[in-house]
Amino acid sequence: MLAPTPTDGASESIRLVKVRGGLGAVPGVRMAGVHAGIKKRKTDLALIALPGPHICAEVITTNEIKAAPLLASSANLAADGDAIVAIVANAGCANACTGERGLRDAHTTARHAATLLGVRPTQIVVASTGVIGVTLPMDRLAKGLDRAVKQLETGPEAANEAAEAIMTTDHVPKLAGYAWHENGKRYAIGGIAKGSGMISPKMATMLAFLVTDAECSRASLTEALREAADGTFNMISVDGDMSTNDAVYCCAKPGSEPASPGLRTALTALCRDLAMAMVRDGEGATKLLTFRVTGARDEQQARTIARAVINSSLVKTALYGEDPNWGRVIAAAGSVGAGMDPTSWSLYLGGNTWVERGAIEAMSEAEAHEVLEDSSVEVRLDLGMGDATATGWGCDLTGDYVRINAHYRT
Repeated sequence: MLAPTPTDGASESIRLVKVRGGLGAVPGVRMAGVHAGIKKRKTDLALIALPGPHICAEVITTNEIKAAPLLASSANLAADGDAIVAIVANAGCANACTGERGLRDAHTTARHAATLLGVRPTQIVVASTGVIGVTLPMDRLAKGLDRAVKQLETGPEAANEAAEAIMTTDHVPKLAGYAWHENGKRYAIGGIAKGSGMISPKMATMLAFLVTDAECSRASLTEALREAADGTFNMISVDGDMSTNDAVYCCAKPGSEPASPGLRTALTALCRDLAMAMVRDGEGATKLLTFRVTGARDEQQARTIARAVINSSLVKTALYGEDPNWGRVIAAAGSVGAGMDPTSWSLYLGGNTWVERGAIEAMSEAEAHEVLEDSSVEVRLDLGMGDATATGWGCDLTGDYVRINAHYRT
């Protein structure tokens, strides 16, 4: 991947190289994933220890009901966001809607991890995912942390264990990483994530933990993370539901300079990879939809329409049934009051014209059905109004999704 970026008044190309191991690709990051007993059998507690104090930026759910760990972590970041040293994340219990006890448990988790690592409690970020309305079994969690500290290791295998420990209905762990050279130095960024259901393009049940050895100021890292999330995590949809626990945390070495062009490019690429991994692993999903809006008046219009389409249950079910019902796409696009011109749009399927200028169907139903048989489907809607673009990623809605969520607790 090449991206032209200005450096010291000159222009150089930032070449990103995909690296294996997610967080394990970042020097000095230690991780562990253990079974604490929150879930019956599978690993359910991850610990990520950073090589010294790091700045930390967050992007969390816009849901008005926020889980206790989000509130606790936001408070810790307000107090010590320039010196975070570890992240603790559990699966199997969301610790959401648990009142004062839930908040107390979240802070207790941070205190216990801090004691084990010899740091301040406010230097710990905590996160949870799982069933809402259930309190954490703190005795089990504490013993799990005791074991996790002793098992901390660097490298891809440890990162994979940490990624597995935060899974809920995920089928596979999600890891990604990039390296790049800038100003004569090599840098790396890596991340792990979880999410396959309760995914709505309002990020702002998914978690993502990102770390880089690049230096920058916390304010610029926060800006870069929000920008990256807007075009990636905020542009995916599995089922249109927003969690109480969604969070992305990004840690970097403290510095006084803004995030470099290379770091911004790598951060966006990393977020995109993890976001797409969530959609591919969507609960019950059999197809990945890449929906691109072109010819928009501005980026806001393009993104609003893209989100409406990838979030539409009717579009998702038509995708599952391989039904070339393009009317559902257009109905969803026009439903959000984004200012579409009903006569200027054209729709494309798999690179071929599907519907031209709002009325002329250019593909036969049989031709369209054949394209929709693929496991990866690309649809483009050109609004014919300007030069702005946006891309969203979604998946189909299947009977397996209903089965998984009908029996989530039972």
